[in-house]
Amino acid sequence: MSEPGFRHEFYAYRGEDEFLDGALSFINDALAGDETVLVAVAAPKQRLLRDQLDSPAARAGVSFMDLDALGRNPARLIPAWQDWIAGRTGTGRPVRGIGESRWTDRAEVDDAELRYHEWLLNRAFVQSPAWWLLCPYDAAVVGQAVLDAVARCHPLRWGAGAHSADSGYQDGPYAFETLPQPGHPYHELDYGPGQLAQVRDRVADSAARSGLDGGRLRELLIAVTEVATNSINHGGGRGTLRVWADRTDLVCEFHDSGCITDPLIGRVRPDPDQIGGHGMWLVQQLCDLVQIRSASDTGTTIRLHTSLT
Repeated sequence: MSEPGFRHEFYAYRGEDEFLDGALSFINDALAGDETVLVAVAAPKQRLLRDQLDSPAARAGVSFMDLDALGRNPARLIPAWQDWIAGRTGTGRPVRGIGESRWTDRAEVDDAELRYHEWLLNRAFVQSPAWWLLCPYDAAVVGQAVLDAVARCHPLRWGAGAHSADSGYQDGPYAFETLPQPGHPYHELDYGPGQLAQVRDRVADSAARSGLDGGRLRELLIAVTEVATNSINHGGGRGTLRVWADRTDLVCEFHDSGCITDPLIGRVRPDPDQIGGHGMWLVQQLCDLVQIRSASDTGTTIRLHTSLT
């Protein structure tokens, strides 16, 4: 049976057989304790696990999250977990999850945000009802540097059939990776009150040169309007926009003198009746990746990525 509160556990494995051993042990333990389980892993591993659920009771007790439907932005994962948990806490049954993101087909900027997501999980669910999240990582794929980085985000570790405290866990401020230099060439615009149209025009021009149009462009223009408006209203009244295309994405970078103090901004579904807090939520839903770096001495930099593929 799960202990009260949130248990966030790291599991390093190698290959499909070790993944199945660990995941099935976790699932079977949960079902034996009358707990319900949500599995959020890539489709091939979903199929592996489904094939091993050999009874109607097991199949009824395990649900699967469609990671492809959520897209590549890890900011959408926390609200997806929250929605699922909220739908089950009324039953009084503890809940468990297995969450493993793709690592082999992502760029380094995506990997950096996935590592930050692991740290944010501890903040997002600090007041949650009893639930237990196992995070498998294939040590043959992600490499030791990633394993060390994500271990710092997990208070618990599972290995050799035992659950234990993770000696690598660090309960402190998150150490962000430095954002890469802007791509070259980039197009720059300083903006302020009354200049949102110029911001949209600059982004639309760059998008046209990159072949981005239609609904995806309209979504991006909504997102850039939200971020630029935040600069004007909360970031010192002015900001600087840079736009460039890399191998896969159109990137819009906004910098201003403000400071964002909420690490979960845009990652928790806002109440429909609340005042404020909707803008960055909308941005996270519209963009394929959002990178935020903010400090009182350096200001705020936000990069919006829209896939060109």
